[in-house]
Amino acid sequence: MRRLTTTLLLSITLATCALAASLAANAQSQRYLGGDLSLLPSYEEQGTVYRDYEGRAVEPLQFLKQQGWDAVRVRLFVEPEYAPKMHQEEGVCQDLDYVLRFSKRIQQAAMKLMLDFHYSDYWADPGKQTMPHLWQGARRQDLPDSVYQYTRRTLTALKRQGVVPDMIQVGNEITNGMLWPEGKIAWGKENEQQSWDYLCQLLTAGCRACREVCPQARIIIHTEKAGRWDVTKTYYQQLRRHQVDYDIIGLSYYPMWHGTITNLGQNLDRLQWLFPDKEVMIVETAAYYSHVNDQWATPDKYAEFYPISIEGQEQFTRELVDELRRHWNVRGLFWWFAEENACGNTLLPCWVNRGLFDNHTGRALPALKAFSQFNAK
Repeated sequence: MRRLTTTLLLSITLATCALAASLAANAQSQRYLGGDLSLLPSYEEQGTVYRDYEGRAVEPLQFLKQQGWDAVRVRLFVEPEYAPKMHQEEGVCQDLDYVLRFSKRIQQAAMKLMLDFHYSDYWADPGKQTMPHLWQGARRQDLPDSVYQYTRRTLTALKRQGVVPDMIQVGNEITNGMLWPEGKIAWGKENEQQSWDYLCQLLTAGCRACREVCPQARIIIHTEKAGRWDVTKTYYQQLRRHQVDYDIIGLSYYPMWHGTITNLGQNLDRLQWLFPDKEVMIVETAAYYSHVNDQWATPDKYAEFYPISIEGQEQFTRELVDELRRHWNVRGLFWWFAEENACGNTLLPCWVNRGLFDNHTGRALPALKAFSQFNAK
């Protein structure tokens, strides 16, 4: 019995190593670099000019492609016209028609498309996963089918227009679940396991629609606790337990909320060991270069790890890229709201100051050069 057990363990170990080696080779040859540029068409409609490092006007998609970008992420809301006015003013406008037009441009530029289903009429994030107007009042038992039908209908509409996403996020930052209150995870409560069972029904429905309509697309499940190994481990173990059919672990990592890069690296090592069949993408990252005209009262807010300056943003980016290149399971890196550019327009009432173009001049920031090293040969 002991010999059999030893032999079995050895076989499992060898199989795992073989799988890991195969995934490592695949990841090295298919590393994606890009960003969420969902508001770019809105900026362009206002006549916003994007400039290179020397101040010359550029076409933004082509310029980013020259910097090594090969992928663009685009968010999709169910019916953003039902979003509260404050969120519409924050750039919530990406309905199906908007996404279709922009996605055609992305694919015409020979760049990969990541479609980000929010399953809400406005921002879906750790603090809110608001049920869209379309499904308010729906019966709990009907929501998985609603997710399936909506996902399938949306992807079919895109495909009929020649737009086929290369990667699809089923949900956005859904550590705490989605479609609240029905799909909210009851962390630490008596009914926690039942909430996992239901969330996984929702995710399974969305993933099934993706497989049926876009079988070649890679499916991403996106969470935002990259600095919390206990939470991240539990989350993806639950997905494995429920046999959710997806391909990539998608993480948000922001230094001001998720801890040090060293801690991130340790968690990436753990993911590599515990989930050797899953690749990882940092589908959102960013760091401040300024607090001018934003909501923070003090200039040093969120400066625990990096100075809030152009130099600090560049330092963060360089260190993040250096760390991520150590991990063969990390096959994608995406900057969130890279297109922010307040120069010459009033699109947003205040600034976020985490983009890769200077809000005062429209020039590309030095962090963009550091960011582009992620997929350098």
